[in-house]
Amino acid sequence: MSPLRSLTVLLFVALTSPAFSATPPNLLFAIADDWGVHAGAYGTKWMRTPHFDRVARDGILFRNAYTPNAKCAPSRASILTGRNSWQLEEAANHICYFPAKFKGWGEALAENGWFVGHTTKGWGPGVAKDAAGKPRQMTGRAFNERRLTPAATGIGNADYAANFDDFLAAAPTGKPWAFWYGAIEPHRAYEFGSGVKKGGHRLEEIDRVPAFWPDNEIVRNDMLDYAFEVEHFDTHLGRMLASLEQRGLLDNTLVIVTSDHGMPFPRGKGSEYEYSNHVPFAAMWPRGIAGRGRVVEDYISFVDLAPTFIEVAGLRWAQTGMAEPAGRSLTEIFRLDRSGQVIPGRDFALIGMERHDIGRPHDVGYPIRGLVKSGVLYLENFEPSRWPACNPETGYLNVDASPTKTFILDARRRNPADPHWALCFGKRPAVELYDLRTDADCVKNLAADPALAARRSALQAELYAKLKAQGDPRMFGQGEVFDRYVHANPGHVNFYERFMKGEKLKAGWVSPTDFEPSRLD
Repeated sequence: MSPLRSLTVLLFVALTSPAFSATPPNLLFAIADDWGVHAGAYGTKWMRTPHFDRVARDGILFRNAYTPNAKCAPSRASILTGRNSWQLEEAANHICYFPAKFKGWGEALAENGWFVGHTTKGWGPGVAKDAAGKPRQMTGRAFNERRLTPAATGIGNADYAANFDDFLAAAPTGKPWAFWYGAIEPHRAYEFGSGVKKGGHRLEEIDRVPAFWPDNEIVRNDMLDYAFEVEHFDTHLGRMLASLEQRGLLDNTLVIVTSDHGMPFPRGKGSEYEYSNHVPFAAMWPRGIAGRGRVVEDYISFVDLAPTFIEVAGLRWAQTGMAEPAGRSLTEIFRLDRSGQVIPGRDFALIGMERHDIGRPHDVGYPIRGLVKSGVLYLENFEPSRWPACNPETGYLNVDASPTKTFILDARRRNPADPHWALCFGKRPAVELYDLRTDADCVKNLAADPALAARRSALQAELYAKLKAQGDPRMFGQGEVFDRYVHANPGHVNFYERFMKGEKLKAGWVSPTDFEPSRLD
């Protein structure tokens, strides 16, 4: 087909697509907290996710979805604004003061006549106020009245589905709505052994433990406890889908199910690897997505969500008051009834981080930028002399407490050359390069391979060009600005210096045994 003919076909599809209907769809955005790419639809044998699988079966399963930043607050900031972390000033950091200048799609929809609400976790943790100092409703009105008795001590007591029913009951007739289902599962902590004792799992179900963790009963139990919490999230998703069906709303509701980043294990959440940034992602919209059961290989990013929601809402970006997005709408994928690589050029994702949790001298972060492209991951660590998981003597604060973390830390104390500790907590080289097609665990760094020198240079050039075009301060010698932004929890500002002077500080997300008795460098 000639280029002109192709353009004509695409223009026709765009103009006749349901996404441009006079009646916009409702939006159900379901986001788990710390869930990696593990689901029945992805072939995971040790996790049961029938409702996520249904969304994938009746819509699209995306195989290459990425968050730009694998920590709660910066990831959610990208979801809401359509901008990468390095374009969001303070909001690049975790537990930050969200700049009033950056509006999100939840606020934009509410200002344009939509009924917008959420349950439990929206944007955060951090402080978000408008220019007048008033708290912002980043994800609309809260619906949190309903409670349940959790099946395990690590699971929250929110009845997410019942809260969604309250939202639907409150929604004005004839008015489009958007609901953010923000679970707190599978965030830590877990009830150890709950996956086996209460979830009915068996350790043998796990067909493979990632190479950066030891394979033993402690780690396998930890993985199954994580699975049990994901299943809790999925159960409430199923109840929400059933509510939509009973009300006759499912056909014209765009349902997107994902997670803010990867699993809360060492070398997962808080890093910038495949297990940290690669996220589950499925979309269903009977009236607006062509075909069913499609499996799409295009690379997509969380920065694509805001442009998608604004477009299907029938709004022009200019009328939202939102800053220019880095992403592009997913509707171009929705319209074309095919699987595989759907849109030429969607073959990369940008990732990176600045400061996540505190725990280094002067509250500095661990700056990374990376490019995932066509099955290869290229990373640059701009401060390789720093500890990536935060300093050992302050508990490796960028890795949540877990049985897996405790086991690996104890193993290093017995054997300083422990390979799992080196991969999960050790210092890193300035450049990393991984072939994700053969090394999804990212344990074989190919950056020094002479045969790949040209490939490495090309990836660096492409990464830098894209970052410069987006105004990344690190590309202009101004990266220290991210370290100067004040942490939004006053009780943790200057954590390292205060802790080392003997002040008793609470860091409830790690264990007391995570703190090394002395410096390791």
